Amino acid sequence: MRKVNERRVEVIQSETCYEGFFRLERLRLRHSLHAGGMGPVLVRERVERGDVAAVLPYDPARDEVVLIEQFRVGALDDPAGAWMIEVVAGLIEPGETPEQVARREALEEAGCAIGELVPVARFYASPAKSSERSHLFCGRVDATHAGGIHGLAREGEDIRVLAMPAPEALALLAAGRIQAAWPIIALQWLAANREELRRRWCVS
Repeated sequence: MRKVNERRVEVIQSETCYEGFFRLERLRLRHSLHAGGMGPVLVRERVERGDVAAVLPYDPARDEVVLIEQFRVGALDDPAGAWMIEVVAGLIEPGETPEQVARREALEEAGCAIGELVPVARFYASPAKSSERSHLFCGRVDATHAGGIHGLAREGEDIRVLAMPAPEALALLAAGRIQAAWPIIALQWLAANREELRRRWCVS
């Protein structure tokens, strides 16, 4: 029995249906109702992948962001294609902090060394079916030489780095060209905090 703020979840049975790139669990459970008491037994599947750290690299001096583009199987049937514009992200391994992962992935996926990190949000992108929680940051970088193809070959990564002026990235967002949750949230946050961030990072 799990209690959160006096609300209860009773997990009756848990089984692993599949384990590969992710793990799929089937749960039989019941939970507290808003009106009081416990609800009926439900059967729910949950995708398990662990927590993720993601970061939007931002150069305040050049007013540029560093985005990446890569193939995503989830968008395989999208009419616009399966290559998504995203921010740097990676799974948090045991013993790592979200900040450590953000810095590591920025080097691996974009060739960028992150300076100061500013927390943007912590959220579940799809809590109805996945336990994955995202820790999203904005990180200070020097984007002067950002570009090229990056990623780890052993993980099948083929990542194109896109350094662009912040207004251009925001225009792509407004035009619906960016469809993944991480960059949408990160760029909306940047739009609201850009001037304050540049002042904080001492850019006149």
